Amino acid sequence: MIEKYHLNNHPEREITSRAEIEGILKNGKYTVISMCRENEPYIVTLSYGYDTGTGSLYFHSAPDGLKLDFIKANPNVCATVLEDGGYVENECEHNYRTVVLRGTMKILTDPDEKKHGMTILLGHLEKNADVVKTKLLKSDGFYSRMAVLKLEINHIQGKEGK
Repeated sequence: MIEKYHLNNHPEREITSRAEIEGILKNGKYTVISMCRENEPYIVTLSYGYDTGTGSLYFHSAPDGLKLDFIKANPNVCATVLEDGGYVENECEHNYRTVVLRGTMKILTDPDEKKHGMTILLGHLEKNADVVKTKLLKSDGFYSRMAVLKLEINHIQGKEGK
């Protein structure tokens, strides 16, 4: 069950419609993810796939590296997806909609879960179904040489400006 944080500042900018929040996630391509281990922050920008069935985000990664070290030390993350409408000249304003997510990042180990995650990711990013099929029809060894991550969202909030 996803809970929603309420914004403390500017309640008039809060996006309360689940459909609008999901629209931002469906249309976005990148998310910025913040992590922490032993009071050391780390932030990374990744492309993602949004699974409308589970409300989760999927990512792929090299099988080793700093982000995986951080996730293993502390799987609790915060992320944001930004829909940038651009700066409004002469009004000192910016059109935007953003979603902030908090949740648990999992490093998937089950080959079927990894395949599902990559199906969601490529389906979200690619418009050409042939590219998706070609990438997904590779051998099981293809999946063993990568990490697939799943962000299970626990809290979500939306905000818009202008």
